[in-house]
Amino acid sequence: MSRQTILPGTTAGGQQTTLGVMGGGQLGRMFVQAAQAMGYFTAVLDPDVSSPAGLVSHFHIQTDYLDEQGLAQLMQRCAAITTEFENVPAPALMTLGAHRPVAPGAEAVGIAQDRAREKAHFVRCGVPCAPYAVIESATQLNAVSDDLLPGILKTARMGYDGKGQVRVKTRDELAAAWTGLKGVPCVLEKMLPLKAECSVIVARGWDGACVNLPVQLNLHREGILAVTEVYEGNIPVALAEQAVEATKSIAEGLHYVGVLCVEFFVLADNTLIVNEIAPRPHNSGHYSVDACDVSQFDLQVRTLAGLPLQQPRQHSPSIMLNLLGDLWQGDGQVTPPWDQVLALPGVHLHLYGKLKASPGRKMGHLTITGPSVDAVRTHALAAAAILGIEAF
Repeated sequence: MSRQTILPGTTAGGQQTTLGVMGGGQLGRMFVQAAQAMGYFTAVLDPDVSSPAGLVSHFHIQTDYLDEQGLAQLMQRCAAITTEFENVPAPALMTLGAHRPVAPGAEAVGIAQDRAREKAHFVRCGVPCAPYAVIESATQLNAVSDDLLPGILKTARMGYDGKGQVRVKTRDELAAAWTGLKGVPCVLEKMLPLKAECSVIVARGWDGACVNLPVQLNLHREGILAVTEVYEGNIPVALAEQAVEATKSIAEGLHYVGVLCVEFFVLADNTLIVNEIAPRPHNSGHYSVDACDVSQFDLQVRTLAGLPLQQPRQHSPSIMLNLLGDLWQGDGQVTPPWDQVLALPGVHLHLYGKLKASPGRKMGHLTITGPSVDAVRTHALAAAAILGIEAF
């Protein structure tokens, strides 16, 4: 497969260069906007007629991800194709990859879709993770070491935002939880004393060049990212350097091309362990659109098209607040007071174009930037108070 640089604009044949994305959610929408700003046409494949990315793209192919005609149409239109969520079927990516450059590739996405394979990859890369056991049968369930309890039982596939996860303290609770999860393949992770959570986003090109965004300090509530803080001193320098190197090692081991996020836990003793990977841009990197000279979506376009990668520079301290559907009262009929929020200095509102608000649904985010950490925190707290959400 030829992987020459794919330049924006009109081709020699008089057609606009088009980049494709599998998935039509908010991450696809922001990729589309970044690609269009650089002069590319875009095509989205997503079955939802009102998908956020499909609504703003030049072309929306409204089919299932495994539909042969839809995949053929995407290949016909696009010079290269990316993904916006990790559960795009790997066989679809293999089909596309046989005819067009696809980043990330099917093998890397397949590993990210399976916690057991993901953990094994961390071990191969020499990156510490929590002690764990794979449970695919009653025999493996009975063989679990008592040292792994209390722990968190997670489905090996299709778990996200805290879904498919059960905390267990005893062997009886473990057995009941596995039965409750229908006996699907799972991973049991030992619960460890956590001090903080952080993430690193890297972009790796076809040539192996790799750049990274600053380390992001994250706060989750009920398994969903709530707050991201990015500024100098948000975590100790040595830990930040370790997290960046571990992320690059994981990407290198996957022969990864594209934008990759790796999430970490900081333990009570200040040691760092890896939690999981996301083979795509990530909520914790949304701040980069407003606080960096190159955003994670710019990097996604550049890696896909084979354009040069420059190390991003953060020009402002930043805090990101996730906006869930709970903010819209009366089944989405009452709009939050955005005018009051936008009266605050340094506040950037990003809504994803979703037509219906529901509790727990990601509807948008606020990025707050400013000249100092104190200013950013002050205005973030003020925005949170207006909206009635907890900030820190």
